[in-house]
Amino acid sequence: MDITPGTRASDAERNAIVAQLGTHLADGRLDLAEYDQRVAKVYETTTRDQLAVVLSDLPPLKPQQDPATPARKPGKRIPVWQRIEAGSWAGVSVIVVVIWGLISLTAGELTYFWPMWVIGPWGAVLLFRVITGWEATPGTQTHLRQMQKHMNHLDPHGKHLGPRDPH
Repeated sequence: MDITPGTRASDAERNAIVAQLGTHLADGRLDLAEYDQRVAKVYETTTRDQLAVVLSDLPPLKPQQDPATPARKPGKRIPVWQRIEAGSWAGVSVIVVVIWGLISLTAGELTYFWPMWVIGPWGAVLLFRVITGWEATPGTQTHLRQMQKHMNHLDPHGKHLGPRDPH
């Protein structure tokens, strides 16, 4: 039995380290392969000292960068990519309603309101994703679960992709 000195790390501490690695990946300090290797190493560790080694060559995050304490701006709860998608939805909605209006004007009467089949389902999906947080902000628990599910999908048998560090 291998007995290692040091305090044992909790799952919350491992998740916090993975969130920090995600921030370093987003900032360009890590490439995707190195990020994957470090995340695998984080989940293999047992002590806090081993966790510290994973981040030892990376600069400490500033408080506004620390994913454990996200700095939220008031009124900006919806992530930027969802605001972009909502803008696209609104733009397409206006276009199809204008097309329907021109068709109705040309026909001289109100025709079947077919734009509801474009506007409705797309809007419902966007609303569902905003409410449930389907696409989570990096560093949140939902994002970490999605990343773990993605990694399990890439490596369903628990074998690591690429070279492994024997230590």
